Amino acid sequence: MVQKQDPALTREAIQQVAGWLEGGAAEPSRSELANACRRTARTLAEELPGHSVELRVPPFVAVQCVEGPRHTRGTPPNVVEMNPETWLRLATGLTSFDEELKRGTIDASGSRAAEIAAGLPVIALR
Repeated sequence: MVQKQDPALTREAIQQVAGWLEGGAAEPSRSELANACRRTARTLAEELPGHSVELRVPPFVAVQCVEGPRHTRGTPPNVVEMNPETWLRLATGLTSFDEELKRGTIDASGSRAAEIAAGLPVIALR
């Protein structure tokens, strides 16, 4: 079960990295980046509960989401993996899942992987 996220703390975590995501600000600290990634990924898992897709944002977080068959051993059949910057740009609505897939910044496997797009953005900056 995913720990319930406090929306105010999630928004605060995003505000700490917003200037960097939008361009012009210095890269946030590792702890700020980790906090924003964890809170937004866990919020997505709350919004799209389930176990059929695993979202990975290494090295900070991995969550299971999207209703469907439960995965219990080995590599899940539906996996979405990306770097922290790409994830946070998706989570804040600065880019779309399809755009990043075309750019090659998202590694998505499985027939249901793209279903995480239904929960994006998690917290829109614009």
